[in-house]
Amino acid sequence: MAPFVVLAAVTVLTRLLGLLTDLSWPDSWPHALAAGLAAMFALTASAHFLPPRRDALVAMVPPRLPNAAALVTLTGVLELAGAVGLLIPATSALAAWCLFALLLAMFPANVRAARADVGVTSMPLPARTALQVLFLAACAVVALG
Repeated sequence: MAPFVVLAAVTVLTRLLGLLTDLSWPDSWPHALAAGLAAMFALTASAHFLPPRRDALVAMVPPRLPNAAALVTLTGVLELAGAVGLLIPATSALAAWCLFALLLAMFPANVRAARADVGVTSMPLPARTALQVLFLAACAVVALG
């Protein structure tokens, strides 16, 4: 739930900043959403490197995939790179599409966690799925915005 709260709070605060100042970049919902997604992915990426969340993420990786720890590190690096890319106007659309694809690629780990009760188990599968759809939609809005 923390990623959603960060996404919503940073998006709204960025949009307010755009409305209350002469800054042009945050004066649109797609740009404000890009800032919210960047903050959210920076937060989620931190879990890929810091215990105890890292251990939970490693446990979520489907066993058929090799070297779960390396995959968790790689996805954390990709999330950080995507977060930075979202904040650069020239790369924000590409970063949003790449993060969209990354969310899709990582979703099987969420399904496994919910079904096997391993890793990050704070949310049942229907709620995880709804949240994932919301994150995918946010990436699409930024990419198309």
